[in-house]
Amino acid sequence: MMDWTDRHCRYFLRGFSPDVLLYTEMITAAAIVRGDGARLLAFHPEEHPVALQLGGSEPRELAAAARAGEQAGYDEINLNCGCPSDRVASGAFGACLMLEPARVAECVAAMRAAVRVPVTVKMRIGVLNAADRELHGTVAHFGERDFEALCHFVRSVRDGGCEVAIVHARKAVLGGLSPKDNREIPPLRYDIVRRLKAALPSLPIVVNGGLREPRAVLEALSWCDGVMLGREAYHRPYLLAELQRTLHPGGGAAPTREALTVRMQRYAEGELAAGGRLAAITRHMLGLYSGEPGSRDYRRTLSEGARAAGAGPELLRRAIPAGARAQDAC
Repeated sequence: MMDWTDRHCRYFLRGFSPDVLLYTEMITAAAIVRGDGARLLAFHPEEHPVALQLGGSEPRELAAAARAGEQAGYDEINLNCGCPSDRVASGAFGACLMLEPARVAECVAAMRAAVRVPVTVKMRIGVLNAADRELHGTVAHFGERDFEALCHFVRSVRDGGCEVAIVHARKAVLGGLSPKDNREIPPLRYDIVRRLKAALPSLPIVVNGGLREPRAVLEALSWCDGVMLGREAYHRPYLLAELQRTLHPGGGAAPTREALTVRMQRYAEGELAAGGRLAAITRHMLGLYSGEPGSRDYRRTLSEGARAAGAGPELLRRAIPAGARAQDAC
């Protein structure tokens, strides 16, 4: 979720559920250690619990970045070994690291030795190096050698100190597929993640990929230890409130969309007073009324209005669809 789950996004998503564990976008260890680490690691206290997701492949650098993340207050340090982007692979981190389990285990061990908070790893079920013309058939195939390689990778990082394996239930294709195609063309194989959990029952395993409805999430939770949602939660954030209510039926009513808007208006007031930009906040809110009457006008009002000269936090209330405002008042 690079360029998506920044601190404004995470503050917005926190309003839907007090319990969900939020993740930062992937930040390279080098940028934290050799760049403006304070800016990159900044987050609002209300984001807790929140995990710092790192990209990198050099143990000492990852350890230093993990230590900085813990000192900044993050509740978990996560190493990304699942992103298939070419710009990520060219930097020797992301999904290409699944081809080097010993190296990843060394990185995890270094991070584990540097911090007291949990260290976790995000991964795919497998990795292919292939050009477009070579992909037919191989991207959908998952044999015993593939499963053995997956188990070897997971055992290696577990032995290095990984406390939770977060598994995107698709293969990653390095070269030949765009990041978007990598989320759509390789088939989802929840059965492989379920088999992995059976093979390693003592290791907490979280499944990721393609889960869109509360019913599907609940079914996955019957055999795994957790579910990670990405783009679906971004585009339909009220799904998080629905899941919160389903998983905690005695926890009270879900927050109304208008109440969530008021919360974000207060947040925007503080950010703009500190020199922030309204559009940097509202771009993450476009899915608030997804599937509701007036959602198209809501998105247009926010996206166009936030770029207008002199736009202020009151835009958020003004964008609420008239029908939704009346419904919330009932």
